[in-house]
Order: sequence, then structure tokens, then C-alpha cells
Amino acid sequence: MNKYLMLLLLATIALTKSEVQEEEDVLVLTSDNFEEVVGSNKFLLVEFYAPWCGHCKALAPEYAKAAGKLKSESSEIRLAKVDATVQSELGERFKIRGYPTLKFFVDGTPLEYTGGRTSDEIIQWCKKKSGPASVTVASVDELKNLQAENEVLVLGLFKDASSEQATVYNNVAKLVDSAAFAITSEQAVFDELNVKSSEGLVLLKKFDEGRNDFEGTFDAEEIKRFIHANQLPLVTEFNQETAQKIFGGDIKVHNLLFASKKADNMEATMNEFKAAAKDFRGKVIFVLIDSDVDENERVMEFFGLKKEDAPTVRLISLGQDMTKFKPESSEITASVLTQFVRDFLDGKLKPHLLTQDVPEDWDAQPVKVLVGKNFDQVARDKSKTVLVEFYAPWCGHCKQLAPIYDQLGEKFKDSAEFVIAKMDSTVNELEDIKIQSFPTIKLFPKDSDAVIDFTGERNLEAMTKFVESHGLEGGAAEGEEGDQEQPEEPEAKEEL
Repeated sequence: MNKYLMLLLLATIALTKSEVQEEEDVLVLTSDNFEEVVGSNKFLLVEFYAPWCGHCKALAPEYAKAAGKLKSESSEIRLAKVDATVQSELGERFKIRGYPTLKFFVDGTPLEYTGGRTSDEIIQWCKKKSGPASVTVASVDELKNLQAENEVLVLGLFKDASSEQATVYNNVAKLVDSAAFAITSEQAVFDELNVKSSEGLVLLKKFDEGRNDFEGTFDAEEIKRFIHANQLPLVTEFNQETAQKIFGGDIKVHNLLFASKKADNMEATMNEFKAAAKDFRGKVIFVLIDSDVDENERVMEFFGLKKEDAPTVRLISLGQDMTKFKPESSEITASVLTQFVRDFLDGKLKPHLLTQDVPEDWDAQPVKVLVGKNFDQVARDKSKTVLVEFYAPWCGHCKQLAPIYDQLGEKFKDSAEFVIAKMDSTVNELEDIKIQSFPTIKLFPKDSDAVIDFTGERNLEAMTKFVESHGLEGGAAEGEEGDQEQPEEPEAKEEL
């Protein structure tokens, strides 16, 4: 082979290696091309997905639409995707624990994506992270164009764009991802919006009253509260597009209406729900969850509800415990709902805990079946040492553990001292024990009020040793056994 042909072959190989496949303007990344693509793009949004994930499928057309629009603008921002079920090395490297997970790479450094799931929200978030947080408005026409493009637009009006108030506003714009921000010093825009002072802040939106004017002092926290209080409609329907705005803001108390949008009385029900919502704007988010939408079944299950239970209302206080509350009355009227939410805010309500009835055969098998109603009687019986698995029927790791756990129950079935038990924590809850992941295994030792987490390997030998070490003869102190760090085994799950 002559030198020219060799050079041509080498060039062809190099070109082939650097080619990156695109699907609907989205770059397709693999372990082989990942570093090259990240290194050659200043701003790159990467979606780690699973082909079977329903939420990934729902995101796909919006993600492609955003990619196409940015590409047509010759933007420095590109969108890419990684099939994390095939490119497992990348999934492990970036600690992907659920699908879809999006990360934004700026000069190769990854940031967590916290934006929405529509094409406009994706573009808005990426542009904010890659450029000025606030778009400068130079004319009334530019303002109207921005209003047309955005469901919610926050506009700061400052005669002096370098003022302290303008600086505070721009800093807030960098931090809040759930709305589009703009800034202006143009008198024509002041006149159009009838702003008389030298600075103002207006939130313009395509729903409810259409406009909210900020009347506080230009303090960052006060501005954020104003935006979070007014950026959502009085009642927001829960879906993939609104989830980030509902859960990403500072308002952590949500009053949920589970109802069928097809119901004959739906309009009347919504009117009552909206009427109650007016009194709590800025304090409580009122959310509609359509009971006819299949994707909402998991949400309903979390509250112990089925389609036939609709319409009904539940309130949830988000936080480490995610405490739920249920109205005493089943009536969905503005007066009942207003009193219900007021009672919660005044600290007058007790949490609503899910529980099943005690099965007649709860103790027929080696592994005893616990529910909310018999938990204390069995697990907190100080004459025995009781191991409890808190599980979810749909959890893959729980299913893998089941045969091993049954063997453990068989091993101790004739013991007078030890009890092996389990509880379905999707339909049974406890006031003082909050389960955050599945499976969770806890031990309730004899003659003690202690609750000891099992964090060892989930095999028969390790669990047997753990149980026996806390019995009468073992007597291990808390944390002596089973407190070694367990390799993380995340359930491959979809986000809500």
C-alpha cells in the first residue's frame, strides 16, 4: 500500500471515530464517544434514560423539539442522550439512580438539571445556565414577544440597571429556574405596564388574573416568595410538565384533589376547590390529580387510594417524613376545605396513617404478616426479638429478597425468642417510623425500646447472624452488628 492510500485510510478511520450519531437532532452518546462530545461542546445537556421508562418516552418528543430549536438557532447549547441500560459504565460513573436523569455539562463540568419537561422549559433553563439570567427588553414589542413565548414572565423594571435593587433582582433570576426573567430600563415599557416608580417588579402570566405586582422591599427571599406564590394557577393539574414547578418551589404544603376530569360534577367540584385555594395562595399549593390517568396510579397508591375513591382530598406536608392528612368530612366544598387547611396550618390535625385490616392468617407462615393495626402488638412485644422487613410489592429488590427472607423465617419458625415479620409499607404506615426506601429492614430487640437498622448484606448468613447477635445469648450492643456500609443497590425506578 502506498503512502497516500495509507494516509487516506488513517484519515477515514479518524473521521469515522469522531462521527457522532444523531437522532432527531439529539446526539447519541456511548462510552466510546462521551469524553469527545462533552469536551467539544461548551454547553451540553445529557439525558440518561432507559428504553422501557414511561417518563423517558413522554420526555422524548419535547427533548427532541428543544434540541432541534437550539440547533436551528446555531446555539452553543446541544442536547444529547445516553441509554444507561446499555452504557452501564456511564450510568455508574454519574451515579444514575432513576430515569430520566438529566445533567448539564458546562465546559465539561456536570450540573444537576432542575428545569421542567417541556421543550420551552428545557430551552429556558439551559439558556439561563449558559448566559445572562435575565433577558434585556428594549421595546414594548420585545416584551410582547417574550410574553407570547412564556407561560410565566417575571419582569424587573429599573431606571438604573446598576442599582442595588437591580442587582438583587438579577441574583434571584440566577437562582429561580421555574420562570423566565427579563429586565428593562425603557420608559416605553414602564408606560405600557403603568409602572410609576423608578423600579418595579411585575409577574405576567397566561392564566388566572394575568398579572401580579410586587409590593415588598427588594430582598432576595421576599422576591422568591412572591414568584413562588404567583407562578402557578390557583389549581395546578399534576403532570410531567408541572411537576417541577409544584415540587421545586419553596411551598411544601400541597392540598390534593383526586378526581376524574370526565365526571359530570367536575366543574362544580373544581369551582369549590378553587374558591378554597384563594385563601392560601403563597402558603399551600392546590393540585388536581386526574384519577383517570394511568401514570397517576402510583401517586394514588401512595395515599392508599383507588380510582373508585375519587373524588377525594388529601393534604401532604413535604419534608423528610412526607406527612399526610385526611379531612374528617367527605364533602368537597369551599367551606369544608378552607377549614381543613386552616386546621392543618394551626397544628390541629393528626396525621392520617394508612393501615390494612389484620389478616386472619397473619401468623400462619414462618414470616409473620404485619399491618398498621397489629404492628405494635407484635414488633414491640418486649418478650421477643423481632426482625421486620418493610417492603413494596412492586420493588425489584424486595422480590429478590423474598425467597431468602422466607428461608430466614423458616430458620426461626420454632423459636420462642425470635420473630421474623414483614409489612407492606405502601398500604401501612407508622407514626414514629418513616420508610424512605425499599426494602428497609429493622430489628426490635427483646427488653428494649431500641430500633436497629440492618445494613449488612442481604443473604441468609448475614441476616441470621444479625438476628442472633441481638438475642438473649448474643446480646450485641446497638451498631455492633450489621453497621458496615452496604453497597448501594438502587431500584431502577422512574421518577414521579
